[in-house]
Amino acid sequence: MMKKIQLLLIAIFTLQLAPAQDFTKYFNVECEDTCHHVHGIDISHYQGNVFWDAIGENQHMAYVYLKATEGGDNIDHMYQENIELAHRHHLKVGSYHFYRPKSPQLLQLNNFMAQCRPGDQDLIPMIDIETKSGLPTEEFCDSLHKFLVLVEEAYKQKPLVYTGANFYDRYLEGELDAYLIMIAQYTEREPRLRDGRDITMWQYTGKGNIKGVRGHVDKSRFMGDHKLREIRFRHR
Repeated sequence: MMKKIQLLLIAIFTLQLAPAQDFTKYFNVECEDTCHHVHGIDISHYQGNVFWDAIGENQHMAYVYLKATEGGDNIDHMYQENIELAHRHHLKVGSYHFYRPKSPQLLQLNNFMAQCRPGDQDLIPMIDIETKSGLPTEEFCDSLHKFLVLVEEAYKQKPLVYTGANFYDRYLEGELDAYLIMIAQYTEREPRLRDGRDITMWQYTGKGNIKGVRGHVDKSRFMGDHKLREIRFRHR
């Protein structure tokens, strides 16, 4: 019995001396619990019914991006309910569109604008870019630029662009210098792009946990000294 007590005391002493980063081995610690960056989440129909009252009470979550549309005709069926309830619980809300490079740009813009109404937005629109849809890189980039210009003209401000670190390095290096970007990279280290350009926001996990959402949720945070005000929707 005495030996067991001694072993237990040694284990506790070892935990007390362990570096801060090692505590995640023993406890379910989320990034926002251990840093002072501005954090947020993105939500789509994949999360099902969300308990927005619980999310609204979470002081770590400053913003939420909601999936509105995809391509020329796909609408996230939870979007209208989600944006209404997110606002009701005093969250800063933005909307995003999943871009399909082969779908006509105007068709996609009209689909997005029918859901993402300027008066409902606290944050600038975000365009989610994850696929070339089989297009050659030059043709894909040309398609994307045309769409981003249409979005800027429609909303009177440049959209935020979301993409993965590897996708950016392979296809988008030097193509998005005029835009704020959110980079997805699910590692412990902060993302670094091959061209060294500034990253505004980092989606650091696709398997985050938060009270109010069953299952996993994407979490992001601002990089460096970037602040929430940089992505606020400017109402004219």
